[in-house]
Amino acid sequence: MQKRSILFFLFASLFITQLVWGQKTNFTVEDAIKVKSIGSTTLSHEGKLLAGVITDGSARFDVDHFRFQDPSYINVIPGQFVIIDTESGAMTFPYDKQSRVTSFEWSPNSTELAFLEQKGDKLHLMIYDVNRKRVREIKIVGNPLLANSNLTWTADGQAILLHARAEDWMGRAMELYNAATKGPVVVYDGSKPFLNWDEIRNTNALTRVMRVDLSKGASQEILPEANYGGVYLSEDNQYLIFNETFPLKTSYVRNEGTEYQVSYKVLSNPDSTHILYKRNKQRRNYNWSDSKDKFAWVDSGYVFIQSLGDTVIHNLTKGKAYSDEEKKKEVKFSITSWSPSENQLLLSSDKGYWLVDAKGESLEMVYEFPKDKDKAPNLSLVHWSSDEQTLFFSYSEKERWRRGFVRFDLNTREMKDIIVDERLYTGIQKAKNSDRIVLNLSDGDMPSDLVATDWSFATKQPLTNLNPWLSEKKMTRSELITYRNVDGKELQGILYYPVDYEEGKKYPLVCEVYESFFANGYNRNMNLFANQGYFALRPSVDLEMGYPGEAWVKGITAAINKLVDEGKVDNDKVGVQGGSYGGYATSLLITQTDRFAAAINISGKVNIISFLGDSPKIGTRNYTAAEYGQDRIGGTLWNEPLKYLATTAVLYADRIETPHLILTGEGDWNVPGTNSRELFYAMRRLGKDVTWVNYLNGGHGAGAASNESDFYDHWNRVFEFYEKHFNKKEDGD
Repeated sequence: MQKRSILFFLFASLFITQLVWGQKTNFTVEDAIKVKSIGSTTLSHEGKLLAGVITDGSARFDVDHFRFQDPSYINVIPGQFVIIDTESGAMTFPYDKQSRVTSFEWSPNSTELAFLEQKGDKLHLMIYDVNRKRVREIKIVGNPLLANSNLTWTADGQAILLHARAEDWMGRAMELYNAATKGPVVVYDGSKPFLNWDEIRNTNALTRVMRVDLSKGASQEILPEANYGGVYLSEDNQYLIFNETFPLKTSYVRNEGTEYQVSYKVLSNPDSTHILYKRNKQRRNYNWSDSKDKFAWVDSGYVFIQSLGDTVIHNLTKGKAYSDEEKKKEVKFSITSWSPSENQLLLSSDKGYWLVDAKGESLEMVYEFPKDKDKAPNLSLVHWSSDEQTLFFSYSEKERWRRGFVRFDLNTREMKDIIVDERLYTGIQKAKNSDRIVLNLSDGDMPSDLVATDWSFATKQPLTNLNPWLSEKKMTRSELITYRNVDGKELQGILYYPVDYEEGKKYPLVCEVYESFFANGYNRNMNLFANQGYFALRPSVDLEMGYPGEAWVKGITAAINKLVDEGKVDNDKVGVQGGSYGGYATSLLITQTDRFAAAINISGKVNIISFLGDSPKIGTRNYTAAEYGQDRIGGTLWNEPLKYLATTAVLYADRIETPHLILTGEGDWNVPGTNSRELFYAMRRLGKDVTWVNYLNGGHGAGAASNESDFYDHWNRVFEFYEKHFNKKEDGD
């Protein structure tokens, strides 16, 4: 009898243990930090190997935000350096611990990988040998100070082009930086051509281009110190092409105050410099062929082409296509891609895709866009087959989550699906010398992982499984919802369901606001709210130039009404929050409605007038954003003073009835906490319910952009704030 009791107890214990271990647990703030992703991925030329860095949420902890623009401060994000075999998925880790590596570039034969590694306060040129599985440092003669930039191998694999600083650069750069930050007296002279911080930024952008011999470490300067917007080596190593930027003055108008130039050198004659595009205030964007032997550009809607080393310019489209035959109105084109043979170009217009040969002898539209452009799917060219018969496009519908890849046959002129479903495909990389491709794949709710395939997508080789433990966690599911704003315009938003959702039960809701949302994908914030037992919503709004302040109240309240009417959301338990521009929107929104039980502004401005000069380290950005950028005022403060007043939340603090939490970072160089602080003082003066939390080590994002301790504090305060105000009425019963 005793044996039976013992056996029964053991079996019962085992059953209970299995039951407990089989249950999913809540996704926590600690879990949010643990979620891994892979970035900086670079595919070898044959597609056999992929280099990347695996990071988690802790990678951005402990950034010294106060040293933004400090020339002596380097902060390469730490992570786990990995090499992945794209055929087997096997992983090799060149280092046994985290490192700070960046700027990956495979050698021409893919047997070596060059990269930069941060050690202390300097960058070092490193080479990973694939066959020997060994990392070695290239000791550059003279030990030049390297800059964080792209690396370029020569065709023979014997040398690398990189960017480095002039010998006296650090002294010049630090003199300017210290004068602006340490003083003891800082002078801002309005007659000087540049603002102080623009002058610092211009100096920080200066580099020289060097050729480093990998066997000896000997270096040779091939381009003198300048501000280079791009440096390219032709496939045959005959030419070095470089874009230069020449700042003239601090400008408050976009595309003014700077001149641009495009040049090339014949490397066999280092003293030769040929100017393709002479210094001009108008930037010209060249579209280069893969070999870098040919380049095309658009001017006034016409497409021009030229070969490097040749002065002859061909207009490929003039007089060949008309959108209005009677008025002889010609089609305006943009360039999509060169063909693999470089004998054709794919162009686009508002009507469709066109093919033109590189001699300009033939031009024809090969694909006509659907008439209803608002509902037509988004297409983006990702590959042109080597036989030049097929175009491959990424595909995304605008009214539902149908995404993937399609192919267009240039012979039959037929568009066919390759793979189109609800999953999320991002970050596609293609091999230069094969049909191997690597991309990120997600079901739309979970973090993505890498898969390798080819252009048929017939089989997909999994390369990573970065977060297997999430299968034991309660995760949200997302849904695309449609609603109409107050003006009757149809908008969309992404709704995230609370974990353990029960049909027919009403839940609290937290809206995270910004501008427009459509694509889903793993979202840390939404999962944390879903695990609090809330619905979470990212609603879209229709922002109108000149009247931006009305958009949020017109759109967000309509989305909430839809969910309340459907019986999903408790109308008395609705919160709203946003970060940066979304934080600004949040504070402005609660001056217009008392609909919300609680509101949180995370690193968002509250006074658009004082904000004009509140972020000196980023120059004139706040002026341009207000006048014709994201803030959408549509004019200067002196031309449109009433519109600036209308979109300044602090002026309407007396109207706020919503409890407000304001979170800022002392080191935030983007939206200084001193601006957000204004609303705290105003609301407190008026006897309103307001709390301001300033993280002294934080940056843009408050405690979530600080250290680990602040990250926990930030989220615990957010949860406690919503719980307190969602349950206020119940507490009073």
